[in-house]
Amino acid sequence: MEDQEMQLKVRRVTDKFTESMYVLANEPSVALYRLQEHVRRSLPELVQHKTDMQSWEEQSQGAIYTVEYACSAVKSMTNSSLYFKNIDSLLRQAISMKEQISNCQGRRKRTTDSGMLKEGGEKHSSGM
Repeated sequence: MEDQEMQLKVRRVTDKFTESMYVLANEPSVALYRLQEHVRRSLPELVQHKTDMQSWEEQSQGAIYTVEYACSAVKSMTNSSLYFKNIDSLLRQAISMKEQISNCQGRRKRTTDSGMLKEGGEKHSSGM
């Protein structure tokens, strides 16, 4: 009986050992299969996220460039206040000169008109 009992115990141990070896031998395969399954399911979504991120990055770079360009334009405008003051001064001078020229022409025209009237008046009176 002890022999049978011993054989039964040995059989159980060998069965458990065989089962353990089978599980250990197949475990990497099962793990790799699960990994492959996971990658197949999630890869298209990951690719879509990557393309979305690249698109957003391009849009962001464009916006950053626009903002930097606008900032440099504003800075150059603040630096150009001296030029605007100079332009303002020149415009004021031009307006003043234009007024002086207009005044001189107005005086000449009045002098010429009054001279013509006097001459015309004399001619008129002598013609009678």
